[in-house]
Amino acid sequence: MRKVLIIDDEKPTLAMFELFLEAYGFEVLTAEKGEEGIAVFEAENPSIVFTDIKMPGMDGFEVLKRIKTISPGAVVVMITGHGDRELEKKALDLNATDFIHKPVQKEALDAALEKAEKLLNNGTS
Repeated sequence: MRKVLIIDDEKPTLAMFELFLEAYGFEVLTAEKGEEGIAVFEAENPSIVFTDIKMPGMDGFEVLKRIKTISPGAVVVMITGHGDRELEKKALDLNATDFIHKPVQKEALDAALEKAEKLLNNGTS
């Protein structure tokens, strides 16, 4: 069973991801802060990370950079409630695997998971 880490400061978003991803058979790990998410990533080595961009303290871009330093091939999907093309471009420039918008739609989550699974199965990022 693949482990998935969700990092988001909004409890309803964490709960929604947990509900969907557990139904898909993933082991779901959660963190409400970027720093906490990095610690969970280091301890648990999840296959896929979803991180919000806008969080107090360490933002999602810093989380992405730190995770990519720890594990360059990590699959990291960025989440935002701010539909800003500049944020999306910056995330992809920092080697994010994908980018999805809140409120997260099942179709967008499915597409991001499919892309992540392909990368994991091919052993590339």
